[in-house]
Amino acid sequence: MQKKKVSQFEFITLMASLMSVAALAIDALLPALEIIGESIGTQNNSENQLLIIMIFLGLGIGPLLFGPISDNFGRKPIVYMGFSLFIIASFICVNSSSIELMIFGRILQGIGLSAPRTISIAIVRDTYSGDYMARIMSFITVVFILVPIIAPAFGKIILDNYNWESIFYIQLVIVLLICFWFWKRQPETLHPEYGVKLTKVLFIEGTKEVLKHKQTLGYTVISGFITGSFMVYLSTSQQIFQQQYQLIDEFPYVFAALAFSTGLSSLSNSALVIKFGMKKMATLALYSFFIVPLIYIILFFNGGNPPLYVLLIFFALEFFAIGFLFGNLRALAMQPIGHIAGIGAAITGFISTIMAVPISSLIGRYVIDSALPLFIGFLFCSFFSIVILKIINRKKVKA
Repeated sequence: MQKKKVSQFEFITLMASLMSVAALAIDALLPALEIIGESIGTQNNSENQLLIIMIFLGLGIGPLLFGPISDNFGRKPIVYMGFSLFIIASFICVNSSSIELMIFGRILQGIGLSAPRTISIAIVRDTYSGDYMARIMSFITVVFILVPIIAPAFGKIILDNYNWESIFYIQLVIVLLICFWFWKRQPETLHPEYGVKLTKVLFIEGTKEVLKHKQTLGYTVISGFITGSFMVYLSTSQQIFQQQYQLIDEFPYVFAALAFSTGLSSLSNSALVIKFGMKKMATLALYSFFIVPLIYIILFFNGGNPPLYVLLIFFALEFFAIGFLFGNLRALAMQPIGHIAGIGAAITGFISTIMAVPISSLIGRYVIDSALPLFIGFLFCSFFSIVILKIINRKKVKA
């Protein structure tokens, strides 16, 4: 448990802040995608989607560097390294004149932000375990989800009063404030006995350790499917609501309302997970995540978009299920590998994100004049996840 001067509330808020910078860098840009696309000369909506999707590529690659280093040098220095890289990448994005340079900057931003994102998970695993870890992760997700709720409105306010470059500049100020808070208040959590000397075989041995745990690998792959399907929504939400439904000014508030659904379920999970266990909660949520898009597809397969309120109900139900999945899936994956939490968080994060990027890119290109392809993507991702879940359970019974 947390034994230093930092209270549990401050610990949760600080960890959520470290994670939420990535969400801010993603969601605050949503209202500006079309304007940025015009500025750098993109040709279609699929190219604009890359400005959201490709930051996730960096978020997947970065942990392979930062996770192993944190197991050697400690958690805190790696967070500073990541924030420094994010600052450099932000200036690249602001000065981009082409889609290629902007994508490079966004990937670099993702790599930088992967440090606080990955290390925060390692710090939680250093401090908690089991269902209590899942409970803390749920509380963190509740605080974290406040950022997606307000970020698009935050980005639109800046866009309406200044320009799209100002979104990046204000993010830099926020990063510096969080970094100062982290430096002043968070103690180092890497236990001396868990310190791992940095060698050329560290990654290989760490990967072997992760892959030999069927629970870790299985729940990581499931997380990749769920993250990939959710990334499609993130990258196409502006297109769906602003272009298909003509909700230009209302888009940030619609996005916020749906994000609130995820936050509500995460808060519920923090209370229910201790009573029922993270495995049962994740299983029930996964089946719900499958049933909702199945119903949508049956109802609207041969038609266009439904009325807005109907679409919002189906989205809210999906995201309510996601709120039970994110924290529990990550906790289930990390549970067997607490002794290598840094590289464990890195490799599991890499696998799930590298899966998610092509999944979201593939599905996103079909979201043109209807939200139906998005729900088809939800259905397939949840179906494959359920298959993997059954394989995990069957193997555990045989053992």
